[in-house]
Amino acid sequence: MKWEEVRKIYPDQYVKLNILDFYLENDKKIVTDVALINLIEDSKLATKELLKSKGDTIVYHTGTEKIVIEMRNPTGLRGMRL
Repeated sequence: MKWEEVRKIYPDQYVKLNILDFYLENDKKIVTDVALINLIEDSKLATKELLKSKGDTIVYHTGTEKIVIEMRNPTGLRGMRL
């Protein structure tokens, strides 16, 4: 399902999603295709679900036009810069 479709069906809500397709632009992952896992009732529960999420599972608010995830590269080992 396209992100735009999710936004139209579930306006102004938190949703838990599985990322199916994306493209990279500079150091950002732009998500285009997702699978809806479930709706989340409030922001506190959304935060808890986000902290439990792993891999390609994310929590996002449908008020956001695009899903953009900043990609980070590890710069050090055990807190030390290489």
